[in-house]
Amino acid sequence: MKNSILFVIDDLELKYFEFNDLVTNFWLIKEFLERKWEVFITVKSGLMTESNQAKTLCNEAYLENGNIFYKKDEQKKYLIEDFDVVFFRPDPPVDIDYINACSVFDYVDHEKTVLINNPVAIKNFNEKFHLNYFPQYAPENIVSANAQEIKNFVREHEKAIIKPLNLCFGGGVYYLDKEERNINTIIKNLTNNGKTMVMVQKYLEGAVHGDKRILILGEHVFDECIRKLPGKDDFKFSVHSDKYFETAKLTPQEKEMAQAVAKRLNIVELYMVGLDVADGKIMEINVTSPCYFIREINAHNGERFQDVLMEKLINLIEYKQGKIPASLC
Repeated sequence: MKNSILFVIDDLELKYFEFNDLVTNFWLIKEFLERKWEVFITVKSGLMTESNQAKTLCNEAYLENGNIFYKKDEQKKYLIEDFDVVFFRPDPPVDIDYINACSVFDYVDHEKTVLINNPVAIKNFNEKFHLNYFPQYAPENIVSANAQEIKNFVREHEKAIIKPLNLCFGGGVYYLDKEERNINTIIKNLTNNGKTMVMVQKYLEGAVHGDKRILILGEHVFDECIRKLPGKDDFKFSVHSDKYFETAKLTPQEKEMAQAVAKRLNIVELYMVGLDVADGKIMEINVTSPCYFIREINAHNGERFQDVLMEKLINLIEYKQGKIPASLC
């Protein structure tokens, strides 16, 4: 199939499959369809191996009256290598089902099919834990399941954030201070009574004013940027509503930091990346299904960010296919 793409999307997105300008995957699917690419969709459970070959049960997507649909009654089985490009973008949790889905791509020839992001790399890169690949840009933190170590860290830094390693959308994230009366209960619950590792980060005071989402594609760091504001009566961004976003600009230091991250992750085929940044520190490196906040950037900057993104995406794909030089990415 020429100019063909497989999107591995989230189960919830498949259930409510129609254009929704909050969902990055739907933007991408719509934009590729408008450019006459063949687009197919599946979910993690639609991936499989057979005779040592990676395959998928998938459905073709199509455009009608500006909206996206898929042929629900025409599921087909293809070799994954039949597709020019695969976008692997299911949401966490990164549980055993997620990891097994990633493992299917151990049987895909990366020279034949461009993988964005490479699921094998996703499997080996935790969005919280591997922040420590970049210690100069990370808040002070520990990763541990030990309650006493966690409490010692909180007492040392007075304020901290505790978070699970494999969830998303702020799930299970708590603010702790050294006077927190429920600290034992919170730690016990999040660590599964001392069995499950969590990350504990020094609290960044600037986070009270929100965090910036810095967008990366390959080695390119976009100038377009959005600030996510804490929800009402919350310490973190938690409500996807227009009033909790504002336009933001990258500082030279933030751009330099993002470029350093992009250069390293690009090598392992983690191309689409979102950095959450406050006080000049990276709080999280989103590589599973990073939201590019296209609607919000368009609204605040008065542009069509989807056009900027698509130009860079197609250039990246064509570079990986050997059609254009790296200088055009």
